[in-house]
Amino acid sequence: MGIHDFSSSILHYKRFKTRVVHIGDIPLGGDYPIRVQSMTTTDTMDTLKTVEQSIRMIEAGSEYIRITAPSLKEAENLKEIKKELNRRGYKTPLVADIHFTPNAAEMAARIVEKVRINPGNYADKKKFQQIEYSPNEYEAELSRIREKFLPLVKICKEYGTAMRIGTNHGSLSDRIMSYYGDTPLGMVESAMEFIQICEEENYKDLVISMKASNPKIMVQAYRLLVHTMMERGMNYPLHLGVTEAGDGEDGRIKSSLGIGTLLEDGLGDTIRVSLTEDPELEIPVAKSLVNRYAIRQNPEKSSGNNLKIPEIQEYPISPFDYQKRNSLEIDHLGGNQVPRVVMDISQLNLRDPNSLNTVGYHYNPVLDKYSIQDMAADLVYTGKEWPSFDPPGNLDFLVDYQVWEKQAEIPHFHPFIQKNEYAHFLEAHPANPQKKHFLNLNMDELDENILDQVKSSSGAILILDSLAESVLIPFRQVYFNLLKLGIKTPVILKKTYPNLNKDQVLLDASTDLGSLFIDGFGDGIWLEDMNLSFGILQACRTRISKTEYISCPSCGRTLFDLQEVTQMIRSKTGHLKGVKIAIMGCIVNGPGEMADADYGYVGSGFGKITLYRGKEVVKKNVDSEEAVEELIQIIEKDGNWVELTQV
Repeated sequence: MGIHDFSSSILHYKRFKTRVVHIGDIPLGGDYPIRVQSMTTTDTMDTLKTVEQSIRMIEAGSEYIRITAPSLKEAENLKEIKKELNRRGYKTPLVADIHFTPNAAEMAARIVEKVRINPGNYADKKKFQQIEYSPNEYEAELSRIREKFLPLVKICKEYGTAMRIGTNHGSLSDRIMSYYGDTPLGMVESAMEFIQICEEENYKDLVISMKASNPKIMVQAYRLLVHTMMERGMNYPLHLGVTEAGDGEDGRIKSSLGIGTLLEDGLGDTIRVSLTEDPELEIPVAKSLVNRYAIRQNPEKSSGNNLKIPEIQEYPISPFDYQKRNSLEIDHLGGNQVPRVVMDISQLNLRDPNSLNTVGYHYNPVLDKYSIQDMAADLVYTGKEWPSFDPPGNLDFLVDYQVWEKQAEIPHFHPFIQKNEYAHFLEAHPANPQKKHFLNLNMDELDENILDQVKSSSGAILILDSLAESVLIPFRQVYFNLLKLGIKTPVILKKTYPNLNKDQVLLDASTDLGSLFIDGFGDGIWLEDMNLSFGILQACRTRISKTEYISCPSCGRTLFDLQEVTQMIRSKTGHLKGVKIAIMGCIVNGPGEMADADYGYVGSGFGKITLYRGKEVVKKNVDSEEAVEELIQIIEKDGNWVELTQV
């Protein structure tokens, strides 16, 4: 597959050149900066609160303000909101967010600078029905959609209003689901049906998005969208976002992983980080993601690539679906095993078994045994130190080669070898290349000779490290070379960020390493923060170690306090490893996102909650005071509840 099928460059950061769309006084696309935006959470009919929240967002750096308009009255009130913002000196473009209500979209398009419509529910209602269509019947459906959508297109043309065609994985229409399935292809085709109508009317002030709560699906859908647009001679700007990302560190990891992967591909003209928090708190995260690319426009400075291995000119994998790299399995590492987590404990007191508490192993001196957390390191690096206590039997230790060589036959202790030591290791231990050993290489040390040595050793595990600021491109180049050369050596990805604060490390590491795991590369991860390592693997869906929450960021449609309820549900269910719980403020994306969750908690009216098992409604209109306990009862009934145990 050629690199130009979805990305401008494989070896350098280079933005995909899109057409410019004018949204008020802030143009989007082309060579303009990547824009950041957010969405109000207030009642759109409360003009004052919406204006005041919008101002907080603007002052935090939001370049567009999106406001929900669920019915005609809210759409009409956008005029009052805009008037009051203008009176206070704020001219930031407004975007009306529309679901289900074409009349509200048509009204809003006469008032604001941009409207967002969802092709999954603009002309269709979702009933989760499987429908068989003949080609003629499907064409008739497209004619029906055109008739319903055309008035909005004409109004947008007349008023100079831009439009975002925003596909959501969780709200694909029954028609699309029946014809294409719950797939990235279905997401793309859903948008393309509406784009084609706009093209036929010569209306091209379009922005396109492909959002999903699963970053892997989201990345694949955007790449496939760009591939499809390029085939059809289109280059509309892209709005990036991981929908229902959640809150706290998990929400930031998931957003950084999805958005950052695409930004690294050179895709994206505006982003929104969807957190279940106050909207102004989304903006610093979005700006941090975008700022990495403002200084990388110069291709000569963008790669951080000093590798001594051949450059790769084409993608040897499909960027549109997931396939894990086929690596050897060596003692529960590589192959079909989940990625392993490595931690450096060389600075701890290795005479005390309690030193392992920090990596998830809690020692009980009375029982003389360890209890292991769900998030516990699989391997630890001890440097030149050798523990003076008996370690847990399922924990592997990496020890500097010179130290290991003196006690080479002790189980669970393995040599940590530098490049300049590898020839000596191979010569001194001719039987050991078939036993597990770890070769630590800085990316700049990687060359064809060392790859040949590694290929001939069935016990080698590569630890790839890099001090470069931009690591994705060189890591990808190694990945693609391993595929090309047929080298199946397992690889642990390692990265340190010595000059960044914790918040920035979280965002950068999620992008740098998460994007590689999304594309199937990596048998292990080594960061300074163990929780971050597990969080990245969870967001990639490559290793599940805790409960996952799919929670929307709230908006004017929300029927309860999302932040409060999310924290309440998290506090009572956070120990349910592997269970996915969706928490939705309203019905817009609720039922659809249940497809990616085991259970759902969805606002269905003021003070009322509907509870789901997958896509199935279990209980309707439960009083909000009782809904969390009712949800727990459903989980218990299904046999998925475990009691919380204290370590």
